[in-house]
Amino acid sequence: MQSVDRYRTPFFNWLARTLLRPVFRGLFRILARIELHGLENVPRGTAYVTAFNHVSTFDPPFLLTFWPENIEVLGASDIWNRAGFGQNILVRLFGGIPVHRGEYDRQALERVVRILKSNYPLLISPEGGRTRVTAMRRGRPGISYIVEAANVPVVPVGIVGTTTDFFRRAIRGQRPQLILRVGKPFHLPPVEGKGDARRQSRQQNVDLVMRHIAGLLPEDYRGVYFGQEIFANDADGGKN
Repeated sequence: MQSVDRYRTPFFNWLARTLLRPVFRGLFRILARIELHGLENVPRGTAYVTAFNHVSTFDPPFLLTFWPENIEVLGASDIWNRAGFGQNILVRLFGGIPVHRGEYDRQALERVVRILKSNYPLLISPEGGRTRVTAMRRGRPGISYIVEAANVPVVPVGIVGTTTDFFRRAIRGQRPQLILRVGKPFHLPPVEGKGDARRQSRQQNVDLVMRHIAGLLPEDYRGVYFGQEIFANDADGGKN
């Protein structure tokens, strides 16, 4: 019987995450007013894909700092190659899976599926990168490929307050509000058809994910999904 090639978080990255998260948690609480909602919806100790709206570079650190368990991250390869010195160090300390945006990255997809099959959760931005504005843009089909290949649920997350001027306002002592809302896990319907029909089916699944995220956000954050059917995903149980 052939052994399964299981994934494990590299020890160096695991140690860095363990040491850095309390530090960043303290910094965020000093710089901002933190609201956390729906953390009880996170299915602990199993594989799932967490999908979030991506406004700025502050989103991933904020989410990862307060996420209740270790989670792997899928990010654009240019984050590793072009980030500023300090950001580059943090990215390499935390680790993650770089993917080439705008193209089919088979190697990254295979690695991601191996991570999920090894019972690790994964974090991804369906928009394919930060928008720099609060309004959501249409999601890309990458998350649909991943969920289809690994057969795992999606956990939607809405983030409010991580605008590009967040840090400037924070260091001025304004303590802007940051809100993290976690919705209930849900499964995507099977992808159907062939060719164009299959591509459309995947895009419909992506849009479904984005509408779940939109249900966790105020109306002015919903962008292209404003006015569409959204899902009022239960994210109660807020705490500071």
